[in-house]
Amino acid sequence: MTRLAPAPGFAPGRHPIEGYGADGFRFAGMAHPGSILALPSGIRAWPVDDLAQVRDADLAPLRAEQEAIELLIIGSGRKAVLPIGPLADRLREAGFRPEFMDTPAAARTYNVLLAENRRVAALLMRMA
Repeated sequence: MTRLAPAPGFAPGRHPIEGYGADGFRFAGMAHPGSILALPSGIRAWPVDDLAQVRDADLAPLRAEQEAIELLIIGSGRKAVLPIGPLADRLREAGFRPEFMDTPAAARTYNVLLAENRRVAALLMRMA
């Protein structure tokens, strides 16, 4: 992965994921070394390293934009995981339709849906 300037924590606007790997993500001409949350309002750093440890506060930015989100893609890292019970249940109860897959598939799916101008959001775990 080419080294770019680190993202400051939020890149406003809808941006495709330009690259991903063990070093993190590239988007909007920037790089971020950790997990990211791609929302209709922009892409932000997401302080989560393990989907099993997601707290309600970690989901607050997602819930704040719920009306603008039709599909929610969740990239679980290097390997696809079965929907994590408590997280999947909380998201469904909140009205989201989460789709779990590995991060490379999630980033590609997010990019396709974004190009189709779909109302998509993505929680993408870095591939440590």
